[in-house]
Amino acid sequence: MSRTSARSSRDASDLYRAVWRWHFYAGLIAIPFLILLAVTGGLYLFKDEIDQWLNADIVRVEAQSSTAVSPQQQLDAAVAAHPGEAFRYVPPAASNLAAEVDITTADGKQAVYVDPYTGEVTGTIPYQGSVMWIVRTIHSLNYFGETASLIIEIVGGWSILLVLTGIYLWWPRGRRGGVISVRATPSKRMFWRDLHAVTGIFVGGFILFLAITGMPWSTVWGSKVNELANGHNFGYPDGVRVNVPVSDERLAERETTTWSLEQARLPESTPGREGAPGIGLNGAVAEFDELGLAPGYGVNLPSGPTGVYTGSIYPDDLSRQRVVHLDRYSGEPLLDMNYADYGPLGKSLEWGINVHMGQQYGLANQLVLALACAGIVLLCVSSGVMWWKRRPSGKLGIPPEPKDPRRLRGVLALLAIGGVIFPLVGGSMIVMAVVDALVRRRGARRAATTA
Repeated sequence: MSRTSARSSRDASDLYRAVWRWHFYAGLIAIPFLILLAVTGGLYLFKDEIDQWLNADIVRVEAQSSTAVSPQQQLDAAVAAHPGEAFRYVPPAASNLAAEVDITTADGKQAVYVDPYTGEVTGTIPYQGSVMWIVRTIHSLNYFGETASLIIEIVGGWSILLVLTGIYLWWPRGRRGGVISVRATPSKRMFWRDLHAVTGIFVGGFILFLAITGMPWSTVWGSKVNELANGHNFGYPDGVRVNVPVSDERLAERETTTWSLEQARLPESTPGREGAPGIGLNGAVAEFDELGLAPGYGVNLPSGPTGVYTGSIYPDDLSRQRVVHLDRYSGEPLLDMNYADYGPLGKSLEWGINVHMGQQYGLANQLVLALACAGIVLLCVSSGVMWWKRRPSGKLGIPPEPKDPRRLRGVLALLAIGGVIFPLVGGSMIVMAVVDALVRRRGARRAATTA
């Protein structure tokens, strides 16, 4: 072998080691969370089906040909059964579903369900306390507090690094085995290495997509991008003019809204003559139906004399997404906006979020992402088994460092680009780089002592 080819082979080996080392670190950080996110995310894809199945005796009613009682009568029945202040009403989305009245009671917020044909209360569930809502808060780590949710942004960035370095390690380089086929048997490390590599190349694209489309929910990066996209004109996307008085109250404080409307402020009603009753809930529901809001929309009730009736629907089909604010006295629409009103950035991010949640393309969207989630779990499990079989007894089994440390610097320079885009991720990479330097220094001292 010539000196040039030997140097080239050594350089390639050093680069491989540097990438493998950071792939290991990325897995160390991301894999525990990837398993959690895959399991909870896979379940949440079927949130409506699961919640309606678990609470069938409460949310389902017998469809009837008779006329339903009025929305106000349904609300009154709910408040009579569970005294408190109603703040939201959700008309039945189908003929066999109950109406929902959300009430602030002495025991906390409750979602009370009412048979729309008889006006009888069918049952109650804590507001935003269903099984699938809890799964959602665990998925976002909000279940563990606001600080914990910062981890999601860090995990998202490391997951992207995990996939990119994994593709480099998977690259065939003249090999055939372990590229799209699995060799050996489960008792051998090669089996788990091949299973990990083959699974990774098939689900890697999904991990990238889910990590990137999950970033808009992140605490730091997501909030800053949201301000960039929708930070003007009272929080509404560019192109939506707000020519009416607005309050300091935000739509997101009243309900779980879309990413693009997290900063949107509520308009204000203009009081009419003294003692004017306003349109009431019945009039508001009639107006929303007349305006053509998709079935399943919710109605936020006015808070205070200048409050508004807000009808909102965020369905699977983005084109039917809509928010309408009505003057509580005149019934006049103060602001009527839908997905078409979002700017280019808002539209693209909303589309990504909708696909991420398994909504945009119906059952096919759910099934494809469910398979991807199962693949992610398999990827993580195979990596753990592979590592366990490879690691030296009593040691962590960090991949060997390159002989030329400049290879690590080159990889770190590339990582820095992602760190600038995602600051929290960049900060965590600096910490890991320091840890790696300490590990290498300790290893060098140990080798010197042994020699």
